[in-house]
Amino acid sequence: MTIAPEELRLLGNAALLKLPKTAFFCSRDYPAGIEHPANLWALDQRAAGHCVISGFHSQLEQSIFRYLLQGPGQPIIYVLARGIQPNVRSEYGPEIKAGRLLFVTAFEPDVTTASQETADIRNLLITDLADDFFVPYLAPDGTLQQLMASPTAQGKPIYTLDIPENQVFLRWGATVYQPGSMLGRHG
Repeated sequence: MTIAPEELRLLGNAALLKLPKTAFFCSRDYPAGIEHPANLWALDQRAAGHCVISGFHSQLEQSIFRYLLQGPGQPIIYVLARGIQPNVRSEYGPEIKAGRLLFVTAFEPDVTTASQETADIRNLLITDLADDFFVPYLAPDGTLQQLMASPTAQGKPIYTLDIPENQVFLRWGATVYQPGSMLGRHG
């Protein structure tokens, strides 16, 4: 799936789209204990100024977004599963004005709520725009597993945590993330 740039709606610094981008995804229901290593990953991203792209939908994704926002130069691309609403500019004005936050959507402003269909389109857009992925946990047979098997994700590096629940994902070819290993662009 490739959406032509002129079909995207943007709010913020469009130049962020030209940066190397790491997509952050995590299954909604995840094992206890992955928050700490996911936060270490986010710390690496902030320290190195890597651009992170995500829909920031799951609880852990939202937590990582709030943490990344605290980084004074952290580039973030937030991809929405609905249209860009007027309150977004007022809520994130300083980050948008500073040029470090970009909202992207494939939807018109009259799409005011996310659905499974719009979320699927958003996630495919993220995989299309991303250069690589950090997925701390991938639920077996879930929609995220299907997404990581999609043509838009194929051939792009995937990093994950070395936990028992991710062994199938690791056998698939995902690489174990080590704190500090992503500084300097993945090693």
